[in-house]
Amino acid sequence: MGARIRGMAEVPSTFTLQAGDKAPEFTLPNPAGEEYSLGDLLGKKGTMVMFVCNHCPFVVHLAKQVGEMAAEMEAWGVNTVAISSNDIEKYPQDSPEKMVKFAQEYGWNFPYLYDESQEVAKSYHAACTPDFFLLDKDGCLFYAGQFDDSRPKNDLAIDGRDLKIAIRQLIEGGSPILETKPATGCNIKWKPGNEPAYFG
Repeated sequence: MGARIRGMAEVPSTFTLQAGDKAPEFTLPNPAGEEYSLGDLLGKKGTMVMFVCNHCPFVVHLAKQVGEMAAEMEAWGVNTVAISSNDIEKYPQDSPEKMVKFAQEYGWNFPYLYDESQEVAKSYHAACTPDFFLLDKDGCLFYAGQFDDSRPKNDLAIDGRDLKIAIRQLIEGGSPILETKPATGCNIKWKPGNEPAYFG
């Protein structure tokens, strides 16, 4: 059983989407109702798709550094998009209105989209927040894994090492990374009756 952080179970990513697979397409709105598709968001070198939420301590732990890395990645031709799929009826702190404040607080200058139906999270087999998927320029999975070894209670520095290695390999034309450590965090908060088969 995973460690517990502030009463929340730590669960791992599922790794169902495999390196080299075409990532599922999506079209989702930001809190203002502006819609973005994956095709619109693909960067010249690649794209980071991450499933997150506002309240999860694992996301909050990395949020500032994620914003800083996204700015670096953009300069390298790698775009970033964040997606929140949580049930906002039970977790109103993850509402679109509060997504705007969260992005501003942590310097997230990239699209932060709302997956109300939770179907996009299911299509990626996303399991936890945060859950990271680095795509190549063609929208195929290059890396799925953790940001780094830091977690809210292990006192390790937040350096983004694992993701930085993956990005460097991506922009230098290397092969997709097959052996990775899974991202871990709070489970995505599924709507009652909408839990995917891989949940639990």
